[in-house]
Amino acid sequence: MSPSDLVLKWPAPAAAWTEAAPVGNGRLGAMVFGGSHRCRVQINDSTVWSGTPGGPAAALAAVRASGAGPQRLEEARSALRSGDHDRAEALMTTFEGPYSQEYLPYADLYLTVTGGERAAYRGRTLNLDTAVAEDGFALGALDTGTVRRRVWADAVTGTLCTTLDTDGATVDLSVDLSTPLREVHRSTAPSGLVLGVEIPVDGAPAHEPQVAEPLRYADGPLDGYDPFGALALALHTDGTVTVHEGNLHVTGASHVLITLASSTNAARHWRGEDHADRAEHLAAASDIAARAVAQGADRLLAHHVTDVRGLLGGTALRIGPRRSGVHDVARDILGGDDELLTATVLFQFGRYLLATASRPHAGPPANLQGIWNADLRPAWSSNYTVNINTQMNYWGAEAAGLSACHEPLFDLLDRVAAQGAQVARQLYGARGWVAHHNTDLWGWALPVGMGHGNPSWALWMMGGAWLSQHLWDHYEFTRDLGFLRERAWPLLSGCAEFLLDWLVDDGTGYLDTLPSTSPENLFLVDGIPRSLTRSAAMDMALTRATFERTLKTAELLGLDTPLTDEIRGALPRLRPPRISAQGRLQEWAEDLPEADPHHRHLSHLIAVHPLGLVDPDTTPELADAARKSMDRRGPGAMGWSWAWKTALRARLRDAATARSLLLEGSRPLDGDCAVDAPVDGSRWGGLLPNLFSTHPPFQIDGNYGFMAAITEMVLQSHTGTVHLLPALPAQWPDGRATDLRCRGGIAVDFTWADGAPSAVTVRRLAGDATEPVRVRYGTHECEVRLPVGHQVELDAGLRPRGEAVPC
Repeated sequence: MSPSDLVLKWPAPAAAWTEAAPVGNGRLGAMVFGGSHRCRVQINDSTVWSGTPGGPAAALAAVRASGAGPQRLEEARSALRSGDHDRAEALMTTFEGPYSQEYLPYADLYLTVTGGERAAYRGRTLNLDTAVAEDGFALGALDTGTVRRRVWADAVTGTLCTTLDTDGATVDLSVDLSTPLREVHRSTAPSGLVLGVEIPVDGAPAHEPQVAEPLRYADGPLDGYDPFGALALALHTDGTVTVHEGNLHVTGASHVLITLASSTNAARHWRGEDHADRAEHLAAASDIAARAVAQGADRLLAHHVTDVRGLLGGTALRIGPRRSGVHDVARDILGGDDELLTATVLFQFGRYLLATASRPHAGPPANLQGIWNADLRPAWSSNYTVNINTQMNYWGAEAAGLSACHEPLFDLLDRVAAQGAQVARQLYGARGWVAHHNTDLWGWALPVGMGHGNPSWALWMMGGAWLSQHLWDHYEFTRDLGFLRERAWPLLSGCAEFLLDWLVDDGTGYLDTLPSTSPENLFLVDGIPRSLTRSAAMDMALTRATFERTLKTAELLGLDTPLTDEIRGALPRLRPPRISAQGRLQEWAEDLPEADPHHRHLSHLIAVHPLGLVDPDTTPELADAARKSMDRRGPGAMGWSWAWKTALRARLRDAATARSLLLEGSRPLDGDCAVDAPVDGSRWGGLLPNLFSTHPPFQIDGNYGFMAAITEMVLQSHTGTVHLLPALPAQWPDGRATDLRCRGGIAVDFTWADGAPSAVTVRRLAGDATEPVRVRYGTHECEVRLPVGHQVELDAGLRPRGEAVPC
């Protein structure tokens, strides 16, 4: 541990999953419970999902066979134009397929120390800078021997590593490995054990009452795909190892090293490789675990720490005087009165969770629970919910110095676009590609809901448009033209093609989205809640952003195509944002009364954050209307909604309300986390004992969203200016930011005292050296020119202290 590390501490073992400490390497995730007697390490693999590669195509074929398609879409549009909401909704619900698939738990590792129930426990920690969970205890009545256990998920070898070391004693322990899925193979030897696991081919979310059987197995390969995974454990110790009832027993050990590896057909599918047979997977997992254990604990840990520190980099944020040190979670964070420390921890915890859940070339992106889930039927299937939640996972990735962690999201987008192209063509007669409310490992693009899902969330055709904004964000921060050409352009242009075909002429010159919803709110017609209308504000903002960014991409790449001509023709015909008679930003094209004025979703405010189309400087009237809309929505609800509201208030430079929302969202959950709250916002969420954000249920988007929102409070760059401390609360007078990133390929370090910058360093990491860098704080503003690889220091008045010098 370095003196600069930030470490979380719990004095007792975890009594529940929501108290355990998360570790991960982007592929393998684990929840570490600790304990002197029986320690549970609950294990996930980010590729262990129900379903098969052919599932989306089969579901699309079934929806088409039921009659959904372009002709029915026109019938629904005609019904909406005539005001027949019942018929329009009945027609559109036939476009709903089954639910996307589920992210599933994989295994449980139990380490049971003989006599440990009588040991004196010394607490457990999680180092947020090294990604190592550790605990310890003393053996014997006189504490004659101590035990130290460490657990980490190593990206270098692709294994989950556990060490147990003693001082002054030896221990006996059992090593048990099991799976909650279907075990079809077990082989055990003193050197380790191997499990073969069949993975379900179908699942449904816990909230769907019409699916009584949550999981369905195929009893072997299905349509050429074998839903199989192998889990191998290798063990090295100076003690004696024997096999007992299919597990391992170690006696007389002062050192134990366990490495665990996984090999699945879903992972091979994700990487675009041919599927392997079961024997190959068993051999592959065994080989990975064996090669890792042969390196020894010291080398494994050293390489892991170097790798994690390299990924987390030099980016840091300290609000107030404290960052480093060991902080008791219950006493200092959840029960303390130091909001500065809490904000600092939430920022770094969000970075830690993204770095451990989403690694380039490791596996799929972070889902609703990152890569951590213990439930066979998790809430919302622990999938990718793309009307806010998946996007929120990555809002802070670029600014917080984790650009590489963004890459798995783009890998998912490739798969969604491939499935979504067929959905766009067959269901809507459109070019390009579309995505709706959910997706999964297999790239699901259909509407979900089984024909009875409320259209307010199920019949929303803008999932691809929102996801595509992340492509442009990544370019804006990195200025990587190669990425723009090879990854972003095909996806952005395909999304723009769909939107062009989705728009319809309203007869007065405007282009409408029809049908349109504002996820997940309803409006009232004659006192009856309704979902479908035309041109919701969210649709128009996403369409405008997609068109503008696609045009800008074409310009940067030197492209002039028929598509760009179409976009130029359509842009002036998009409905502009409208302000209601009450001075609020309207949620729909008409000033319709909301069914729930305090709704947890803020879909119509997407133009403020994250899109940046509405800003206090560039569109002050709209910004004021957005502020009034937020006032009407009210304070918090659940983790992710708090995070979005905090980020919105930061963009509107309302520091006091942003702080108030953050304080609400960072308090401990009041209530039973095992009981899911109603989605109407009548019961608020909070933080769990392990700092996971909860609705409840647990959703990790709140953690990621708080990281992003705190960043927005101290630094913004969406207007092309490096804006320092744009929404700094008066209660946060001092702090330091290191290596935060800005659009334009810029990085900044700055300290502030008494609420104002005291020293600033600006670096150009990439981009156009002829483009001036504008830096702003309050009424102070300056422009500097920086070659790539150079930096300049600014004083408290934002005046350069000298010439730019190499970084």
